[in-house]
Formats: sequence, structure tokens, C-alpha cells
Amino acid sequence: MFLALRELKHAKLRYFLIGLIMVLIAWLVLFVTGLANGLANDNGAAISSNQATYYVLQKDSDNRLTRSNLTKVETEEIAKQVGKSDSTNLGVQMGTVTPPAKDKKTDIAYFGIDKSSFMKPEITEGKAPQTKNEVIADISLKESGYKLKSEIKDSATGNVFQITAFTKNNTFSHSPVIFVGWDAWEMIHQTNQAAKGEYTAVALNVSKSKAESLSLGKLELASSKEVLQGIPGYSEEQGSLLMMIAFLFVIAAFVLAAFFYVITIQKINQFGVLKAVGARTAYLGRSIVSQVVFLSVVSLLIGNAFTFGLAAILPASMPFTLSPLLAIGCSVLFLAVAVAGSMLSLYRVAKVDALEAIGRAI
Repeated sequence: MFLALRELKHAKLRYFLIGLIMVLIAWLVLFVTGLANGLANDNGAAISSNQATYYVLQKDSDNRLTRSNLTKVETEEIAKQVGKSDSTNLGVQMGTVTPPAKDKKTDIAYFGIDKSSFMKPEITEGKAPQTKNEVIADISLKESGYKLKSEIKDSATGNVFQITAFTKNNTFSHSPVIFVGWDAWEMIHQTNQAAKGEYTAVALNVSKSKAESLSLGKLELASSKEVLQGIPGYSEEQGSLLMMIAFLFVIAAFVLAAFFYVITIQKINQFGVLKAVGARTAYLGRSIVSQVVFLSVVSLLIGNAFTFGLAAILPASMPFTLSPLLAIGCSVLFLAVAVAGSMLSLYRVAKVDALEAIGRAI
């Protein structure tokens, strides 16, 4: 470490520029990771944040809630097998709302629930609905100008509801969720007369063994993760972003390897002289790795500070979520990539011939 720090102090500009590039790469990796996580959360937060572990859906629905439709008889049969406390009906329908006297439309997702079940959202502002025309809305609806006691009109049916409470982290397909009771669900649910009163799915809060032991008949079972993957565009969106993150790590490895290899080549004569006076290859190798680790750690600290600082001033409409645990995981991976990129330099140092290097240095 002594040799590594002496060299960093001697060539300040060179290592400052390398460190700056590492900061920018780390910042980019962390920001794209937060964006990918934020988009995933914005697409299916209402599914991932509730207590349901499994869902019973219509067969051949491809795990998509918006394609499933269950009859009251089917939902009652599932409830008999599981128990009313561990199962609850769920209705999901995409919709559009406007203020009663305006034409400004906002895309939303209706979630029909039993307000006393485990699917009820946690209220962060306001009070629980008391009548069928009172609803709970995700707080992101505030971005469209709505607030507590605001009225919303369903564009399809013309029914008017009042927001009495807000909840957080409840979005579906990039739209804020509005939670309604079954009375209100029947008012907005768009079905034919014969299908009136049908549900989308049955949400279960049970173990894997109990869920798999159910007699489903013409229905099918899907885990919460599978339902998330079934949200339109979810898998494709995450696949693209994860591919970008993977390529960023690969690019970082090549860039860092190239930088440290070039610097090592420039110092090859010095390494030869050090070997000639008794320095071991392991000592020189530790010096290179120490430099890489030191620069990487400092760059990651600055990159994390920039990322969380930027996240603090981003608009609420920007879907960005980066937990400290995820940031630490990305930082550790980045550090591993940087050290792996320095292996080429270690190989070059190990192959240095002391006499040949001294001859070139004289």
C-alpha cells in the first residue's frame, strides 16, 4: 500500500482523470439500476407490496389479471378450501378518470377489494372510506391535481367518487391504483348483464404447500412473482434495462483494464528495477490491486453521493428507486469488476524480466 499511495501522490493528474472516469461509470451504473428498479416498482407495486402470495386466475389467462374473469361460484369454492381469512376476491380493471367539471383525463387502475381483508392498502393520509362512493387512491394521483376530498368521475360510466385517503407504493401498469369496495366495483365494472358481479381473481395469503394442494378445476394458480411477470410490458421492460446494466459492467471492466494496463506498460522499467533490488512479484501485484481498490472505493463513495443526491431532487413523476442495500450490492459488484480488470496488469508485471527492464532503463 505504501508504494501505491506514493505513486498516487506523485502522479495526481493522471489518477485524478482515471478516478473521474470511474466516478462517472459508477454513477451511470447506479442511476440506471435505480431507474430499472423504479420502473419495475411503478409497473407492479400494487402486486409486490400486498400480502398475497398466490392468485387463482382463469385458465389460459397467461397470469395476466386483466385477462382473468371468475364467477362468484368459483371464488366461493376457493374460499371454502382455503378459509375466508386467507383468501379474498380481487377485481382489477384499467380505467380513466376526470375531475367532474373538467376534461383532463388520467389513466388509473381500479382495484376492487374487501376493505377488511389483507388486501386493504395502508393509509398514509386521510381516513378510511365510509360509503360506497368514497375511495382510496395512490398518492401519485396528486400529480394530476387531485387531493383529499377531491371528486373523480369515471369516464366510462360517469359515476363520481370522492378521495378520502391516499396510500403509497400502489401503482399498476404505470398507473395509480384506486381502491374501491364491492358496491363501487359493481358500478364501474364493465361486463354484460349475465356476467355482472364477476371478479378478476382470488388472492391467497397461504404457504406454497397449501396453495399447490388446492383443487382448482378449470382455474389455475399463479404466484405473486408470476403475476408480476404477467403485467403487460413488465418482462420486456426489465429485460432491456437489465441488459443495459450488464453491458455497463462489461464496458466498465474493459475500460478499467485498458487504463491500468497502459499505465502498467508505462511503468514496466520501474517494475524491473524494483524486481532487481529485491521486490517480489507479489508485493508489486499488491501495489497494483491496492491502487485499483483505493480508486474504486473513493469513486464509488462519490458516485453513490451523486446518485442519492440526484434522487433527492428528481421530480415525483420520475420512477427512481434505489435502496441502500441495492446500492451496496451494485458497488460491491463494481469493485469486483474493477479488480478483475486489473488482472491483465498483474500478468504483465509477473512476466517482467528484471535484467531486460534495467537494460531498457539505462
